[in-house]
Amino acid sequence: MPPRARTRHLLAAVPYAALAAAYSFNIKSTPRQCQNLELEITGSGSPPYSALIIPFGATPLPNSVEARKITRVAFNGSETSASFQLKFPENSAFVIVVSDSTGFGTGGTSATVSVLSGDDGCFDPTTPVSPAFIFHTEPSGVLTTCDASRIWWEANSVVGTTTFQGVIPGGQSFQIPQGTVTNITGQGTGYTWTPSVRIGTVMLLVGGDDRGLGSAGSGQYTLQQGNSVSCLNDSSPSSTPGSPAGGSYPTSTDGSGVNTGSGSSGSHTNVGAIVGGVIGGVFGAIALALILLFAVRRQRQHKGTKERPVDLLQDQENDAPDGRPPEYYRPEPFVLPDPTVASTHESSFAGTAPGLAARPSAEQRNSYLSTTSTSETGPGGFRIAGSSVPSNVTRKSAAPPSFRPVNIIQHDDAGPSEPPPPPDEEPETIELPPAYTNIRRDTPEVDEDGAGPSGAATQVPQAAQA
Repeated sequence: MPPRARTRHLLAAVPYAALAAAYSFNIKSTPRQCQNLELEITGSGSPPYSALIIPFGATPLPNSVEARKITRVAFNGSETSASFQLKFPENSAFVIVVSDSTGFGTGGTSATVSVLSGDDGCFDPTTPVSPAFIFHTEPSGVLTTCDASRIWWEANSVVGTTTFQGVIPGGQSFQIPQGTVTNITGQGTGYTWTPSVRIGTVMLLVGGDDRGLGSAGSGQYTLQQGNSVSCLNDSSPSSTPGSPAGGSYPTSTDGSGVNTGSGSSGSHTNVGAIVGGVIGGVFGAIALALILLFAVRRQRQHKGTKERPVDLLQDQENDAPDGRPPEYYRPEPFVLPDPTVASTHESSFAGTAPGLAARPSAEQRNSYLSTTSTSETGPGGFRIAGSSVPSNVTRKSAAPPSFRPVNIIQHDDAGPSEPPPPPDEEPETIELPPAYTNIRRDTPEVDEDGAGPSGAATQVPQAAQA
């Protein structure tokens, strides 16, 4: 490595050599507007100690009036505590940097501290403060990691020697080494500095001269990414190197957020709330799992019922083990009774047609009858009027009791119909039903010897006589 490059890296590492401080500090009282704020040194440092109170963020006053200014608090002798009036308005914020005789920021840097409501009258809310001199950066308002930036000012506005410090809230603070001072037209007097600060770090650039640290005010920057990160190393400062210094203090304007010195934002750990939250989360997860399981099972059942084919004859759930349908769906065969009984009619007269028998009545259609008649008949096979007809009738059940009675009626086919007459000769046809009410039967005459009717005659229906 060339000697000049080695020297430049050594100079860049000098401001960060005192980061491992053997002491720190605590904020002993709540920061309130126009009230005293007490600081206390912890550990072993090299007195005398001092604290630098640097405003952070925008002003909360109307019309953006900046009434805050950087305040330096010096501890008396070797004392480890100091108290001063905080002349910052409520709802504003600031950062504290503590130093000792060995260098700047050796006692650590606090996170942003919020100011709560307090007393009035310690500052003028209508008049902005003015720095001792104004400094600039080039490029304007930008600091880039590992890229050279120029810090410059007007020479006639400075008293003595200028000093600049880098302050990282909640991180490290360091002295910016002064390089070769040059005069450039349009950029005044200044020097070049290469920030070896990690990308994205929020940093306050604080300037001053012989009138005190921070007499030139401060500017807030966020480190941008450059073309290289070769200047960074393990000791390069960042905004989160460890626990912020300062102990316990409010970090929000309503006082709810509190820095505990360990990077947390609560004043204490609420074990009960944590346990309750864990138990509630477990029960909530179980309830959610049960609900999902119920929904999945119900969806499956609904899908299975929907996809099952509909059987109009039987319900599959009620099928017999052998696959037969239910009893009320089983077919019942019709069994025709065996016609073993014949019906005959013997006539004592000659000329009677064989097989001619009386027509059974309506009440006889449910069974088969066997009739043997020895009645005397007259000529032509007709019974003699008034004679009784002794008969032998045998009745047999048509079917087992388990079968219902069945009427069987066979109709004769009339044959093909006659062709209709020509259209001009077609007579009007009127169809009338049979007049069965006109049928009547004459009383048969019986011989004196009781042998039977001397003759039988059947009254022809009047409708037929026509």
